[in-house]
Amino acid sequence: MMKFPLMMIALGLVLLLSACSGATPPISLAPGMDIIKKAIALQVEQTQEQLSEQLAASHPQLDISQVKLKAIEPLYLAKLPTYHIQGTYNLDIDLPNQKVSQKQNSFDVYLQRQREGKTWRWLKRDVSNPDESPLWRTYWIH
Repeated sequence: MMKFPLMMIALGLVLLLSACSGATPPISLAPGMDIIKKAIALQVEQTQEQLSEQLAASHPQLDISQVKLKAIEPLYLAKLPTYHIQGTYNLDIDLPNQKVSQKQNSFDVYLQRQREGKTWRWLKRDVSNPDESPLWRTYWIH
């Protein structure tokens, strides 16, 4: 007779623990390398654009290659599947008078699959006030 209450307690603990561990999006829905490269390019272009404006210079041509993934963390943000992706890439920058190559640059991006499942957005954390809940700016990946 003692087995029934123990089984109920065990079942309750299993249900409680599985309810606490939040669901994560399937890794099979993670973005492909083409989307990841476009997100890295968007991030680099945004930084280059800020520098170009400050220096009153033209926007250089960028080429991203040798993207290597180190980690993919699936999660949900705003009830949409999101993937926190980290790794390295090589960058070639065509400047007016020279070509600059940078090897093994680190990247850390959040990519979010949109509701219809056809488009992706790059999420950039707004760090204007680190004491508040994080705010995210999103950019459509063409």
